[in-house]
Amino acid sequence: MHPPEKLTFAVIGAGFWSRFQVPGWLESNAVELVAVCDHDLGKARDLAERFGCPRAYSSVEELLDSEKLDFVDIIAGVDTHLPLALQAINRGVDVVCQKPLAESFRSARRMVEAAEAKGTRLFANENFRWQAQLRRVREILDSNLIGSVFKTRISFCSSFPVFENQPSLAELEHFIIADVGSHVLDVCRFLLGEAKSVYCQTLSVTPGIKGEDVANIFLEMESGGHCFVEMSYASILREEVFPQTLILLEGEKGSIELGANFEIQVATREGVSWEKVEPKIYPWADKDYAVLHSSVVDTQANILKGLQGLAAETTGIDNLETVRLVWASYESAKSHRVVELASFEG
Repeated sequence: MHPPEKLTFAVIGAGFWSRFQVPGWLESNAVELVAVCDHDLGKARDLAERFGCPRAYSSVEELLDSEKLDFVDIIAGVDTHLPLALQAINRGVDVVCQKPLAESFRSARRMVEAAEAKGTRLFANENFRWQAQLRRVREILDSNLIGSVFKTRISFCSSFPVFENQPSLAELEHFIIADVGSHVLDVCRFLLGEAKSVYCQTLSVTPGIKGEDVANIFLEMESGGHCFVEMSYASILREEVFPQTLILLEGEKGSIELGANFEIQVATREGVSWEKVEPKIYPWADKDYAVLHSSVVDTQANILKGLQGLAAETTGIDNLETVRLVWASYESAKSHRVVELASFEG
């Protein structure tokens, strides 16, 4: 019996994250990187050489004309996501796209609708929900050990010099909610289900940046519970835990606390249990981002199932609800009012 043929793919965008998403794909023996494309041909060639890839392009049109691709992984700036995705979709090529899916809710919806109309698959490369400690928190929730959750706090606060690795982030007019909130609000949905309404306020604290680097978001969930999400890149704290997400879930029978360094404590009237769920560390991972790079492997393994026609979590349709939360948060911050999600159209 012959092994199944590998899926062929190309990377579009040769920036910081491409150096980690590519090896994440290559942890699987089911895919083959056949080309790299970047508007800077030198960068495309460097990335291709780094991973033994045979061809590099500076034109997406030339890439799609020349290569027989099963899918593309778009790892370029958010302002390019819609046009790049549409180019691939219109050629019948499946698309995996970096988060945030698009630079507006309407653009993201257009991507999803285009993929549906063409019969191609669209996925968001959304990795936070695949962190090992967050999967474990979900397992505990599903066991009903703490009962129905009525209050949640999700925190991503840091003073990590993120602008050094990714200086383009300082130029974004929409920063922390679009960048980090795309992850953290997806975690909220993963753990708690869909939100009913959102209220958000933002601040810009770090000198020289265009967008917000602090956001506080209050969500009323469809379950009736409340969730407070806080995000900051301006917080100088006792312990720097970047890029960890800290969580406290309070239920009718107990609580789950995901603290620093992947420690999980569960408190009920019977007592308190403790465990530590550390990520698998890969030799190609950046030590500062190791927990994220570990989850990239599991994210892309799940997306690979979707590309093979099986069920996957972070489909374009599913991630559209995370995008809705992101842009409804911006609308709330701008208007200083509560935004109802059911009526939000971007």
